[in-house]
Amino acid sequence: MFASVAVVVTLCFLPLLASCSPPQLTPGPKKVVLKSRKLPPGSLRRRTLSPSNVHLKDYFNGTDLQWFGDITVGTPPQHFTVVFDTGSSTLEIPSTQCGAVCDMQRKFDPSKSSTFVDKGKNGTIVFGTGVGDNWSLTVDVAQDTVSVGGLTAKGVQVLLIVGQTPTFSPNPFDGIMGLGPQLVPGSVFDSFVNQGLPAQVGLFLTPERIGHAELTLGGADTTKFTGPLTFITQPSSTGNWILPSSGIAVNGKTSNTLTSNRTIVFDSGTSNLCFSKATTEAIYAMISPDIKPVGDFGAYGIPCDKISYLPAQIDFQFTSQSGSPFNLTVPSSELNVGPFRSDPTICQTLINALNVDIIGGSLLKHYYSLWDVSGSRIGFAQNASARLSSNAKRIPIDRVFTCLARNAILWPLALRIFT
Repeated sequence: MFASVAVVVTLCFLPLLASCSPPQLTPGPKKVVLKSRKLPPGSLRRRTLSPSNVHLKDYFNGTDLQWFGDITVGTPPQHFTVVFDTGSSTLEIPSTQCGAVCDMQRKFDPSKSSTFVDKGKNGTIVFGTGVGDNWSLTVDVAQDTVSVGGLTAKGVQVLLIVGQTPTFSPNPFDGIMGLGPQLVPGSVFDSFVNQGLPAQVGLFLTPERIGHAELTLGGADTTKFTGPLTFITQPSSTGNWILPSSGIAVNGKTSNTLTSNRTIVFDSGTSNLCFSKATTEAIYAMISPDIKPVGDFGAYGIPCDKISYLPAQIDFQFTSQSGSPFNLTVPSSELNVGPFRSDPTICQTLINALNVDIIGGSLLKHYYSLWDVSGSRIGFAQNASARLSSNAKRIPIDRVFTCLARNAILWPLALRIFT
């Protein structure tokens, strides 16, 4: 709002004719008072929200699985932990209406929130697993106030979990908050952006032995990486973060199968890597003939006594936004996911066979990444602290890590909302 001001304006009148009879006196200066107009609220340029950091905890179960942090929902705030998932755009948390199957997670009580609005809709979210759609959530659609890292979004969509398959129960986090490449109206991140937050997300994912993982809403934390960010542009705007790759090399070598062009989904909710069966087996063939399929979940394994010093560096080839070749690398230390509990002599390897190509935490925790929604691109920089050689003890894993399952990936196969 501007204060009223008085401005003296001198109006100078020039004679229209060279001569006049009789002569006329020239009028003296006159004062004209100008008043400012009060602008209506919201017509000025909106205030820009400052980027906000959120500490992330590591769900470690033989390997780094998920990174999750704190949010609040409702008024007064109720506290929850969520995986910040670049593979989706909605927020899901358990409700008090969810029965014993949700007892391992905290539950939101709508009756205790003065800002809660029931939208009168419900639906299901189905997560694929590669072996059938046996991971699903039943949700009610609502609106409420959500706060993350000191940022507050009012009246945004919240999907309340009222039922879920038992496969979700062991998770140490409560829900999922999507940070996909599109600003979905009514979502938490869309609300932040509408309030002036830059449409960017910085991720500093680290191995459990290093810790200090962090999410930055609204930009990059330059203290978490070295060198410049190298950006790769998305070929089109889709529901997933997808980057085009020109090839894959294993220990500096490649093959006909691996040199083909492909698009790869980048997903912070995925713990490891998922590729087509042909690509998966072409990569493993260049690492060791002893890596074999295990079970029916698209998993592979190798005798644990053969994996410790096995070279398995995987380079994914991209072209940067400036047109230069650019590689992203998974180091050999990521090959061993951990021994199967069903047979501790066999260790699971990091790639699962699926009909879609996905890169997750096995690579992301070795780089700082900036997910730029406004620029439709992802930037990567060296995450020096995470490139230490792994000295972590591998403990038996209590589940087979599959692709497209909430313990290994948070990527909805379908979302159906019913009125």
